[in-house]
Amino acid sequence: MTKTLANQVVDTLRAALSERNDFIPLHEPELGDTELANVTDCIKTGWVSTAGAYVGQFADKLAEATGTKYAAPTANGTAALHACFHMLGLGHGDEVLMPSLTFIATANSIFYTGAKPHFIDCDKDRLGVDAAKLDDYLETIGRREDEGVRNIETGGLIKALCVVHIFGHPCDMDPIQDVCDKWGLKIVEDAAEAVGSTYKGRKCGSLSDIAAVSFNGNKIITTGAGGGVISNDETLGPLAQHITTTAKRPHAYEFIHDYVGFNYRMPNICAALGVAQFDRLEGFIETKRKLFTVYEKVFAGIDGVSVLKEPSDSRSNFWINALIMDKPDEETRDVILSKANDAGIMLRPIWRPMHMLDIYKDNPRMPDLSMTEYHNQTVINIPSNPKLLPLLT
Repeated sequence: MTKTLANQVVDTLRAALSERNDFIPLHEPELGDTELANVTDCIKTGWVSTAGAYVGQFADKLAEATGTKYAAPTANGTAALHACFHMLGLGHGDEVLMPSLTFIATANSIFYTGAKPHFIDCDKDRLGVDAAKLDDYLETIGRREDEGVRNIETGGLIKALCVVHIFGHPCDMDPIQDVCDKWGLKIVEDAAEAVGSTYKGRKCGSLSDIAAVSFNGNKIITTGAGGGVISNDETLGPLAQHITTTAKRPHAYEFIHDYVGFNYRMPNICAALGVAQFDRLEGFIETKRKLFTVYEKVFAGIDGVSVLKEPSDSRSNFWINALIMDKPDEETRDVILSKANDAGIMLRPIWRPMHMLDIYKDNPRMPDLSMTEYHNQTVINIPSNPKLLPLLT
């Protein structure tokens, strides 16, 4: 069964992508003439560092695309996440609830503040935070105090919840918000993968107190390396813009800094790339949505796997498509991964859950992370480059 399913998956991908004879990566940027013109303009004028007109243009486009009032472009998504958690006033002994099923930057960004990532489970269909399970868990380990919610097992204060929109599929935010309102928790959105996705008509990144996005080379749009903090909060939004730019007060020549900030600024040359990319965002999303439809069709006849669908109440950007095995089977998953990569088609598993990493194995966690471990053995990412669509249709 293992070899049969692996052969079927790889043969299906090879047949669908038969016109590509070179190595097929999981994702690659699509860059054009406008991107080249903008970057060339930076080089010719010398405005390649953190000062320059493109940074402001990029911030405006980021705010517009995410439905937020404030946007602070940053050097990368991890820096954006760190800034988000820092502004919540986290410190040693504090805890932030977060899914164990995510990229390590989510946990690391919390750790940078001195607080502890506290791992919770995900749901089956969205791969995001399971609100009902979280509420039940807090009823077990949480005690309300004047200072906030105390973890009775560790003694730490639970200050916030971080949600992650996995592969661009929005979490079920309304019940999550209800739980956080009940327990007095701030929400940070890790929307690194979800630029352009919407939940019940609302844009990801605008569904929380503050959010972080990423524009790495493999994201829906790219600045090469880059990220951003976004918010509608009248306090957190302006503060994000200030502290990510070294907290320097405007002045013609004086260096006056009024906050211990960070040099997380996005270079102008990266922003120039991103300004052009933002103009193509909707086109990229439509192409990726069509790519999902093709994959859904070609894998429909294979027993044992299906393509991850978007939630019925959401419009996903389908940043990365994923095959879901019907049953947890790490051996079969690994055979599929090995055979495909040997054939020059890049597949990858979902990230190893945080609680399974040695560096975080002793962190506070839900005792039942069964759905996280289920997805760890069933999810396989497949090539999702927009430029693959003509080969598949």
